Amino acid sequence: MDFSGISPLLNVLPQSHRIISWSLKMYVVESKGGAIVCMLLALLFLGTWPAVLTLLERRGRLPQHTYLDYSITNLLAAVIIALTFGEIGKGTPTAPNFFTQLSQDNWPSVLFAMAGGVVLSIGNLSTQYSLALVGLSVTEVITSSIIVVIGTTMNYFLDDKINRADILFPGVGCFLIAVCLGSFVHASNTADNKEKLKSLSTEATGFSMDKETLTNDVRESDVENGSGSAEKARAGTAGFLIELENRRSIKVFGKSTIIGLAIAFFAGICFSLFSPAFNLATNDQWHTLKKGVPHLSVYTAFFYFSVSCFVVGIILNIIFLYHPILNLPKSSLKAYLSDWNGRGWAFLAGFLCGFGNGLQFIGGEAAGYAAADAVQALPLVSTFWGILIFGEYRRSSRKTYILLVSMLFMFVVAVGLLMASSGHRK
Repeated sequence: MDFSGISPLLNVLPQSHRIISWSLKMYVVESKGGAIVCMLLALLFLGTWPAVLTLLERRGRLPQHTYLDYSITNLLAAVIIALTFGEIGKGTPTAPNFFTQLSQDNWPSVLFAMAGGVVLSIGNLSTQYSLALVGLSVTEVITSSIIVVIGTTMNYFLDDKINRADILFPGVGCFLIAVCLGSFVHASNTADNKEKLKSLSTEATGFSMDKETLTNDVRESDVENGSGSAEKARAGTAGFLIELENRRSIKVFGKSTIIGLAIAFFAGICFSLFSPAFNLATNDQWHTLKKGVPHLSVYTAFFYFSVSCFVVGIILNIIFLYHPILNLPKSSLKAYLSDWNGRGWAFLAGFLCGFGNGLQFIGGEAAGYAAADAVQALPLVSTFWGILIFGEYRRSSRKTYILLVSMLFMFVVAVGLLMASSGHRK
């Protein structure tokens, strides 16, 4: 495709006003404004896909089946980006197109990209289980805050300090406060739910809060009367919590919240490494490429990144089909292939995550990967979906609401500071 007729028109604009460069070499985001647009879209996409996975888990679909479907479209998103944006325009020796780079001797950068995909896949897989154990909002708060505290600091130094440190690091501090508040929110909400269940237990049995007794009592007294279905139970009530437990695939009653929080922290550490690895893949700060070999474009790096993410996700979930964790039932490849219940939603989650990650990297290449970590304010989006769709925090205590609002406020401040710290890569 020849865009030479368009390039002169765009070149008369100051660089700060250009959102995209349509030059002959490649489709590239160059301005701070264009980078922020990419970050905001990534924020929406990356905050929505975990809600889709949560929806399927709460409907009873096995997480192994969901993740296998998700992995397919997550890779497909990277292929689409590479074959479109990565091939627009005529390649140059310093900025070759996607297919040209596939045959070049750039394996050190490719390995960095693939390492980033490996840790992202492990983090996403861990997140899927943490979402069930500690909830959508708290999982996203913990993982996102760890990403910013560790990953953003690493990216700041890898990017040769192009971001304003006096703005960036106060934003990192706000994220750190948010993760502490997120833990407090979860503890408070867990205590609220225990009080609700205790109240139901006293009314139904008069003496115990045994998990099995509670489940049976709600089944017999509510479901048979038509008032206990998941759709009719009022969000935030004890009956709603019991019905959710009966239907969902990952049972959470009786499981220690420490396990869920530990999984969330582990996922956060994995996530904190994928962006610095991708940064190294596209900018070669450690000078691992041979002289004269061009850096990987963001599109080529994202392709390799997504391939490794796909391979790891497929291998681990096939293992989990036959050797499940958290007392999930065993499954098989045959059962997976025949399970079309919710498959479309799982495909959608993969596309959202794939395009969200791609937009984050495109914005990071333009304005610095430290600033692009502003997309880790995705708990703002996830919490919205959690409250709107899943009834999280309904009928909770005043203490829980105060902590929740404080947590979200810190995220708003943090994302504003990180975006304000954006620089311009030379």
